Amino acid sequence: MRELDVILIRYSELRSQDVRCVLATVVHVEGSSYRRAGARMLVDEYGNITGAISGGCLEGDALRKALYALDREENKLVTYDTSDEDDAVIGAQLGCNGIIQVLFEPMDYADENNPCELLQKVVGRADPLAISVVFDLDKQQEQLGTVLVTDAGNGSLSEKINDDLHRALLSKSEEAIKQNTSCFVEIALGSKPYYAFIQIHRPPVNLVLVGAGNDAQILAQQAELLGWKVTVTDGRPTHANKERFVGSCQVIVTKPEETLKNINIDQQSCFVLMSHNYNYDLSVLKLLLEKPKIPYIGILGPSKKYDRMLNELAEDGIQVSKEDLAKIHAPVGLEIGAETPAEIGLSILAEIQSVLTHTGGRPLKQKAEPIHDIAENQFQKISI
Repeated sequence: MRELDVILIRYSELRSQDVRCVLATVVHVEGSSYRRAGARMLVDEYGNITGAISGGCLEGDALRKALYALDREENKLVTYDTSDEDDAVIGAQLGCNGIIQVLFEPMDYADENNPCELLQKVVGRADPLAISVVFDLDKQQEQLGTVLVTDAGNGSLSEKINDDLHRALLSKSEEAIKQNTSCFVEIALGSKPYYAFIQIHRPPVNLVLVGAGNDAQILAQQAELLGWKVTVTDGRPTHANKERFVGSCQVIVTKPEETLKNINIDQQSCFVLMSHNYNYDLSVLKLLLEKPKIPYIGILGPSKKYDRMLNELAEDGIQVSKEDLAKIHAPVGLEIGAETPAEIGLSILAEIQSVLTHTGGRPLKQKAEPIHDIAENQFQKISI
């Protein structure tokens, strides 16, 4: 389960108990930090925390700031400068060298469009959505907070924003969804600047494991820890069952040629063929080659197995396109010296993550530039 899902489940519990709470959101980062913009945590009136906005260094002071915002019943923006080694608030010599803006928003349960209620609208959606959080770098000014959740055309918004700001956010949100990239904007309405973090919320990775062996059991557990949606399919009811695959993963017993009948495929759907049955895997591969949306197909086994598959596909008159060849990963996984099922699972998940994020999977120490692209943190100026 992903962090936001856990936060919203906790929010629903607190609302049902009428326990007041505050949502803290990282809305901008300049330089380095453990968590990036979009990290959230929920703090209740008793000081209990769900989620995290850092690796632990900010949470103590953030708890106090959250309770202060709750007492004042108004949004507050707080700046943390982790480059200041003499800062007694967050501790010296953290080494992060970043300036982090955190917005605290007390929840009004009477407001059906309060921030957590707006965030509820992204849960379970199969398409990307944009979340707009508006703030003011002048901390003495009003902090509007989480005001808009939209897909490519329709939005659910707070009543806090005027029509001009709404139109600007909606237009930029649609652009961000098309580009599949979060962004920061500075919107000038007359002489008044509004700053906004527009976050793209993507649906979870839909990982389909073709094969229900012992190695698939471990891989399914690892993927669930990442918050991915997991489906296991196999022709053997002795292997594909809920006794062996606990948790939230879907288990389907099916013939290979019917594998895709009960699976919804989107651009987050990734398949790993690991049935340990050559003919079963080959039959499913033929089906997957007809689905251009799929970004990743992994095949467990040696290169000779994959070469044999390609040869048999050619004999059947099936020409594998360059696009399909690029998304087929065989042997599956990154080269990390994996031997055990858990290590192999780690190798597979790391490769899928690198493919979906369009990164190389190389050691970070080989990267000359900063870990995160500095340009991504720049405010794009818009005049209305």
